[in-house]
Amino acid sequence: MTMEYRHLGRSGLIISEIAYGNWLTHGSQVEEDAATACVRAALDVGITTFDTADVYAGTRAESVLGRALKGERREGLEIFTKVFWPTGPGRNDRGLSRKHIMESIDNSLTRLQTDYVDLYQAHRYDRFTPLEETMEAFADVVHSGKAHYIGVSEWTADQIRRAHALARELRIPLVSNQPQYSALWRVIEGEVVPASRELGLGQVVFSPIAQGVLTGKYLPGQQPPAGSRATDEKGGANMISRWMRDDVLSRVQELKPLAAETGLSLAQLAVAWVLQNDNVSAAIVGASRPEQVAENAKAAGVRLDAEVLARIEEILAPVAVTDPLKVYENVPVKRP
Repeated sequence: MTMEYRHLGRSGLIISEIAYGNWLTHGSQVEEDAATACVRAALDVGITTFDTADVYAGTRAESVLGRALKGERREGLEIFTKVFWPTGPGRNDRGLSRKHIMESIDNSLTRLQTDYVDLYQAHRYDRFTPLEETMEAFADVVHSGKAHYIGVSEWTADQIRRAHALARELRIPLVSNQPQYSALWRVIEGEVVPASRELGLGQVVFSPIAQGVLTGKYLPGQQPPAGSRATDEKGGANMISRWMRDDVLSRVQELKPLAAETGLSLAQLAVAWVLQNDNVSAAIVGASRPEQVAENAKAAGVRLDAEVLARIEEILAPVAVTDPLKVYENVPVKRP
C-alpha cells in the first residue's frame, strides 16, 4: 500500500488522502502512550495530514497531538485545527468573535507546539457574530503567519458562498469544508459539493465509516459489543444511535461479499467509497490502536469500478441520509 496525496480543493496545498483525526480518542478514550503509537503508525504509512480541534477532550487532544508530533520535520506535516465550541466558562470562550478567534489561535499553537497551523477552521457557523467580523479576524490570523489557509466545518452552501466572497475581498485562501460524509450520510451531495466545486473548496470529511457502523461489527437483533463506541456515552454513542436499526445494520451486512470480492475490509470499502467523490480531498480516520490506522490507510489509492459503486448504491441508498435539514441548523452559541 502506498499513500496517495491530493490538492486541498483548488489550492496549492497537497495533503494525504487519509488524514488522521483525534476527535474521540486523544485525551479522552485513549491513554497518551497509545495515542502516540497511533500517530507514529500514521506517519509510518505515509499520513502527513493531522486534524484536531481546540474543543476535543477539553483542549487535551491538541496537547497530546503536539507532543506526539514533536521532533517531526514541521514542513513535512499538514496540521489542521478548529475554533468555535466552548473552551472555557466565560461568555467569550466560544463562537467566532474576533476576541475568541485571536485568543484561540494562540492557545492552539501553544498546545500543538508549533508556530502555525496549515489550516484553521471555523468549527460551525456562528449566527451571533457578523460574518464580516469573523472573516476579518481570520484574515489577521493568516496575515500574521499563524495559519496558511482557512476552512469551515459543517457550513451550508449559502454560508460557504458568503464566506468565500468575503475571503476574496480580504485576500485570504478559504479552501475547505469539513463535513460528515459516508455512504450512509450523504447530506453534502445536494448543495454543498456543487457549491464547493464551483468555488474551489475541497471536502475533508469525517466519519467515513459512520462512527464504526460500516465496519459491520454491529449486528441486527444483537446488542452492541461491550466497549464499542455504541456503548460509550463519552465516545459518540449519541451520534451512532441513528444507525442502530435493524434495517440499516442488515444492509451493511449485505456489503460483506462485495468487500471480499474487492479484496477490502468493510472499513476500507467505506473509506474508499468517500474518496471516489472528486470533491473529497481527504477522509479523516481515527483510531484507538495502531493497527487500525494501518488497516484504514489501505483505502488510499483504491479506485472502485462502476459496477461496485452501483451495487453499494443499491444496497445502502434506501437507508442513507440525504436531507440537509437534518444537519444544517444554526448552532446557538449560548451566552452565560
